[in-house]
Amino acid sequence: MQKVAGWDRKNGKIKQQFEFGGFPAAIRFVNQVARLAEKADHHPDIDIRYKKVRLTLTTHSAGGLTQKDFALARQINKLIR
Repeated sequence: MQKVAGWDRKNGKIKQQFEFGGFPAAIRFVNQVARLAEKADHHPDIDIRYKKVRLTLTTHSAGGLTQKDFALARQINKLIR
């Protein structure tokens, strides 16, 4: 399987935590991720803690990681560049 910069792989999931300057910036990021996820019909687990956002990707219907997870992770990485 592939690797995506900044994402940790463990137990059939890939995860990354992002930190922003404040809560509004974190929410703007989550809204951008939501648009990407809707377009891809593939939705991450999202945990928001003030200015930190943790995203977890896995394909539940496949019981683990698929190409969809890595493709969405690459798109998310483009948001933060």
